[in-house]
Amino acid sequence: MIMTVHAIEEMAEDDLDILDVEQAVLNGQVVRREKDDPRGTKYVIEGLATDGETSVGVVGRFQGSERYLIITLYEISKDE
Repeated sequence: MIMTVHAIEEMAEDDLDILDVEQAVLNGQVVRREKDDPRGTKYVIEGLATDGETSVGVVGRFQGSERYLIITLYEISKDE
């Protein structure tokens, strides 16, 4: 798993850390596939952070068979 600079900035802005992101990706669900990007299909994963309460959305794409590039991420508000 690798992250873009944008994803790292968003992580800090939402007061999340890498463990929160890993937890969300490893234990979350793919909720949407976006196939309209010429660079490849993007997968939106939603899962819980390490606190078990904060919902996190992670958007990324696979690079090869073993690398997942995180493009952006965000905390999902309870209103969404």
